[in-house]
Amino acid sequence: MTRLTLEQVKVYMNKVPGWRLVEDRMALARTYHCADFASAVSFVNRVAEQLEHDSQHVEILISGGAVTFTLTTRDAKGLTGKDFALAQTISKFS
Repeated sequence: MTRLTLEQVKVYMNKVPGWRLVEDRMALARTYHCADFASAVSFVNRVAEQLEHDSQHVEILISGGAVTFTLTTRDAKGLTGKDFALAQTISKFS
């Protein structure tokens, strides 16, 4: 998949409200807040089941009740359309 230019990424950002661009890593990130650690783990498990079906892998950080997803396509060394599609998929779980 082809890496998106910074200009393209900025246009695509409108399609993923709540996500932020991490320019120094050319990645998308979003933090979700859950009631507690157990709820955060449950949320991640629900998302992970879908991601496994899509053969997608993401960076996930759980800290207390906060869950942060970071998306980038390593092979492309940046963001691609699949990262934005994945962000939309994850957003459906919130």
